[in-house]
Amino acid sequence: MTTIDRTVAATLPEIRGPLSAAVVDTLAGGRRDDFDLDTVLGADPFGEDLQLALHVCYELHYQGFAGVDDGWEWDPRLLGFRAALERAFLDGIRVAVPGGDDVETLLDELLVEPVDGEGVSHFLRDEGEWWHVEEYFAHRSIYHLKEADPHAWVIPRLRGRAKAALVAVEFDEYGGGRADQAHSRLFADLLTGAGLSPGYLAYLDHVPACTLATVNMMSLFGLHRSLRGALVGHFAFSEITTAPPARRMDEALRRLGGAAECRYFYTEHIEADAVHEQVLRHDVVGDLLEREPELAADIALGIQATGLLEDRLTEHLLGAWSAGRTSLLRPLRPLP
Repeated sequence: MTTIDRTVAATLPEIRGPLSAAVVDTLAGGRRDDFDLDTVLGADPFGEDLQLALHVCYELHYQGFAGVDDGWEWDPRLLGFRAALERAFLDGIRVAVPGGDDVETLLDELLVEPVDGEGVSHFLRDEGEWWHVEEYFAHRSIYHLKEADPHAWVIPRLRGRAKAALVAVEFDEYGGGRADQAHSRLFADLLTGAGLSPGYLAYLDHVPACTLATVNMMSLFGLHRSLRGALVGHFAFSEITTAPPARRMDEALRRLGGAAECRYFYTEHIEADAVHEQVLRHDVVGDLLEREPELAADIALGIQATGLLEDRLTEHLLGAWSAGRTSLLRPLRPLP
């Protein structure tokens, strides 16, 4: 089994523009300068620079970075800059989704699998090559090596059945008390089985903004009590839609001769998430809406935002691969 050494922190990433430079250079040098909030105005909310800056800010709440003082986690000037980045990101999401508060209809739609689906798992199952799979693993490593951690922020913000049910799902995500079965550990084993680095954030400099945005959204929703409904909506989307793609990924890996460790990560999700989808829909979302019906629009936002950002990532991946290009900012190795 792979060991994830949490004592070895990730290194600060390479900057991608003035926003990420303001954050990375400050953390690297330990300066206490004020941040220029005006630099956020007009920035692309889904662009490389803003998404990396936001990701670095959020990572201070998770494992941190090598050589960076833990005290930066609550530095008021850095938090003020992060808040400006968050406003831009959240505003961009709100503009791009339809809105509304019909949670039941949105959840019903998630249960419908298109007969002629054309997603990433379909491509990898039917025609993908091993280098496509490797790139997909690198993209997903940014989240899966911290799998379930962003969702844990919402636990103290729920009550009653919603809290108990969400904790039950999280317990499974963390391996049911077995460290070797925690999903983050299983993904590290997957990376090792695929011949890739299992290091935490090892591929941060490789992945583009559309990948970072899917993880930043979870942190944004999780770290703000006011967005607890959106985090629950996101979690429901994830659990309801995981099993079919996981099944296709297992088929893709079987076709390509993937290692047992690679397949096990997906077969575990097929089994676990088939149960989780019902728990999330009825016990978590259902109970939360009974207690706080005013959160319906936020739950809808979480569902729609997840769909938006996953669609953007899918479009990027399939667009690059169909053109024979790497989907990463820098390829893992020379393309065949």
